[in-house]
This record gives sequence, C-alpha cells and structure tokens, in this order.
Amino acid sequence: MKKTTIAIIGVGLIGGSIALSMRRDPEIRVVGYDVRQDCLDKALNLGVIHAGTTDLQTAVREANIIFLAAPVEQIFVTLRTLSGLDLQPDVIVTDVGSTKSEIVRQAIKVIPPHVTFIGGHPMAGSHKSGVTAASDRLLENAYYVLTPNADTPEHLVNRLADLLTLTRAKVVQMDPETHDQVVGAVSHFPHVLASALVNLVAGYDDENAWHARLAAGGFRDITRIASSNPRMWRDVLLQNRDHILKIAKDWSKALDDVMELVETGDADRIEHFFQTARDFRDGLPERKAGALPPLYDLYIDIPDHPGEIGRITTLLGARQINIINLQIRETREDIYGALRITFQTQAEMEKGEELLRYFEYNVYKRV
Repeated sequence: MKKTTIAIIGVGLIGGSIALSMRRDPEIRVVGYDVRQDCLDKALNLGVIHAGTTDLQTAVREANIIFLAAPVEQIFVTLRTLSGLDLQPDVIVTDVGSTKSEIVRQAIKVIPPHVTFIGGHPMAGSHKSGVTAASDRLLENAYYVLTPNADTPEHLVNRLADLLTLTRAKVVQMDPETHDQVVGAVSHFPHVLASALVNLVAGYDDENAWHARLAAGGFRDITRIASSNPRMWRDVLLQNRDHILKIAKDWSKALDDVMELVETGDADRIEHFFQTARDFRDGLPERKAGALPPLYDLYIDIPDHPGEIGRITTLLGARQINIINLQIRETREDIYGALRITFQTQAEMEKGEELLRYFEYNVYKRV
C-alpha cells in the first residue's frame, strides 16, 4: 500500500508540530518546504520531517495533503503559486491562518478544479517560535477549526478531519465568516486592546516613570499578548478588517455606557457591570486551549532571605519539572505570592504545585 504524502509548506512552530503529529502514523511520509535551508536542516536533524526541499514543486508533486503553514500574507502568495504547479489529482490543500474568509475566497479564485481547498485554523501556539520549538503535543486538546465551503464534498472534509486526529486536537467546523467574527472577538480584538492599553501607559510613563514601575505585576500579566509578533498582527487585523471594525464600535459603546454610569455615580449599576462580567468569566472553562493560550503560572510566598529562589528551582529541577520563566512581583494587589513561576504545560504546573506544597510553601493559582 502506497504511503500518504504530506507536504508542510513552512517548517516552523505550527508546521513542525503538525509534521511531528503526522509522523505518529508510519504510513505517512512528511515532506517539508521552506525558503531557508538551515530551517530544513534543523527539521531533518530533529526528526520533524522525512525529507526537505527549498523547491516548492518538488515538495508538492507527490503530496496528497498540503498544509500551508506560513504567515497569512505568504499564504496568499503560495496559493497563487500552487495554481501553476503540477499537483496530484484530488489533492487537499489546507492552511493554518488565523483569518479565514479572505483566504478561502482567494483559494476558490485561483486553485484548479482538481484541487480541494479547506480552510484550517489550529488554535494553539507557544511563547517560542521556529522548528526547534515544535512539539507533537502542541495541538493536543486545542480546537482545530476547519472552514469548508458549502459545496466541499463531505468525504474530503472527513478525510482531512480524520487525518487531524493525529494531532489529538478537537476538530470542529464552521463557515469562514462565523470563524472570523468569533475569533475577532475573543482573540484579535483583545490584542488590539492590550496593545492600546500598553501604549497609553507608555505615554503616561513619559511624564511619570512610576507607571512602568508599578505596572510590572498584574498589568504585565493582563497585557502579555501585547508582546506578540507586530507584523503578524498587522496582517491579521487587515485581513479581518470588517469584523474588527464592528467589534471596535460595539466596544466603544460598551465603554461609553459604563463611563456614563461612573459620571452619574450609579453605584448599583456599576456593581452590576462588574458582577455580570465576573459571572461570565468565571463560567469559562479553566485551563482549556482556546483562542488565547492559557497561562501555566504558580504564585508562591517565599521568605526574604538568600538562597530561597535557588532552593525552589533546585527542588523542581530534581524532579525534572521544566520551568520557562521566573518573576519577582513587586506589586501584588491582584493575587498573593511574591514569586511567579511559569511552566510549559498544565501537567508540569500541577506536578510543581504538588511538590512545593509538600515542602510547605504557600502556593496560589490565578483563576
């Protein structure tokens, strides 16, 4: 029986993670394409792909499934290029872009009749980038949205969905416009808000440097997504322009409404404003992979004497518990704990919590 050939166009964090997931099936051959030979060399050395090439035609010639795992703008370029290449009959082309409507429209316009395009969006990521950060567990339990057209044959959608079970993601389907509206509200627009708030405080800090000093605690936590890739988010906002503009108008009205309550001194309705937000937020699933990556943080009370942080990291290291960040918190109005430890996964966070509690540290989690 002939092996299924998967082409990964863009062997980075997401493309590499999909490739590693595909390699769980011994009947799948993974071919990687990248414009940089050094990225392909790393992917080959790490066992992410079976073969790699900087020639797109070579990468896709025998492919049964093609994943476009490049930035959003590059996906458009690749779609146009694919339309002129020699592809297998009945090949499925899919992408990993975080916007879908424009990509799907472009794909319908340029791909040949024997090619089926099915939009895709794996809703997972990492603080790291590049193929060296790829993991076969990156997409595990995350939502993987497929956005087929109304006339896409169901058996082909099922074929792709079945293949994606190798990622251990939760595959769901929705139309491209619905996807862009939902993700615009719960992912794209929050990035706008976080960056706008950071820029506002940065302006205030020009006049009074205490803004940056006191912002090092909770402010830094709630605006963490403002550290995302600027070029990527430029492209995302431009591709999802219509939905972002509508959400911004709704947000502006919501802000005006609550500021009117503040201006009139309506204490009961101000409290109701915070209560309804709290009720909805507390009802959201905890530690589930969604549009924004979850945080795996523990907060710890530690005595103020030399060697205490070293002792904690030694305890964790001795149990092979990996940590990716440490921070001493000088402002702690929103949560207890002077030391914040960030873990790679929920499982490592839970092991760390159990260990530190055993050694009688006071440990807190953000909820």
